[in-house]
Amino acid sequence: MDSEKTKILIFGATGYLGEYMVKASLSMCHPTYAYVRPLKPNHTLSSKLHIHKQFQSMGVTGELEEHEKLVSVLKQVDVVISALAVPQHLDQLKIISAMKEAGSIKRFVPSEFGNEVDRVSGLPPFEALLANKRRIRRATEAAGAPYTYVSANSFAAYFIDYLYIHMKSPTSLLFMAEVTLREDVAAYTVRAATDPRVANRVIIYRPPGNIVSQLDLIAYWEKKTGRTFKKIHVPEEEIVKLSETLTFPENIPVSILHNIFIKGDQMSFELTEDDLEASKLYPDHKYTPVDSLLDLCLINPPKPKRAAFA
Repeated sequence: MDSEKTKILIFGATGYLGEYMVKASLSMCHPTYAYVRPLKPNHTLSSKLHIHKQFQSMGVTGELEEHEKLVSVLKQVDVVISALAVPQHLDQLKIISAMKEAGSIKRFVPSEFGNEVDRVSGLPPFEALLANKRRIRRATEAAGAPYTYVSANSFAAYFIDYLYIHMKSPTSLLFMAEVTLREDVAAYTVRAATDPRVANRVIIYRPPGNIVSQLDLIAYWEKKTGRTFKKIHVPEEEIVKLSETLTFPENIPVSILHNIFIKGDQMSFELTEDDLEASKLYPDHKYTPVDSLLDLCLINPPKPKRAAFA
């Protein structure tokens, strides 16, 4: 694949991660296109409107149910990157069906960007999300589509900003996790999607400077601020019970926290010589380590946000 001339189509371009995918692709000089849904008449969020109008000029407005339109668009590009949100994960089956008919896609990156789903499991609410991602993987393989699967682990915007916002009563848990900025996730993903070495492979994002535990984060923050914070240790049994008693979708964040910070699934397996780790594969990309992320929080305190389940 000639990465310099690769035409990239991005689904979910106006979403939480998709916007960064578009910017990363453009920064690498790829002809970049977006497949975006029409805005609803009552949509009022100004930031969303701005992004939607900006990306609308770069691609096609349409629904995933418009099969013929999908096939026509896919015939004009080389690589497809999906950044669709969790509620739309199974809608990717429509993209896969259209790709199979188009017959010209050189690489498909489905929307995952979380745990390495073929190596981990979780409490039932989280397991249901993992099962959907595995289903998309198997459908991709069955369709014969060349792929790259991305295990980006945890987004810093939720596992560092969240700690900052709730600093008065942080939950301190045990295991290590990996946290990465969306900008870095997008940059690694676009490079992997056009890299022959990552064809039909899983790439894992574990930059060494971003592997950290909740207790480490609290200790780092105490050192930077000169403050001491009260730590509340929540027993695993309580987390499990919450996952069973809370209703959907409130039971999902609890199950994710259990998987990452109690079960430790993101760091539960060693990477071998056969595994592809992003920071080793692309050592020239200067990712933002946790220490620098915390400095950014001191300068620009984050705003509260709803949980995202990637």
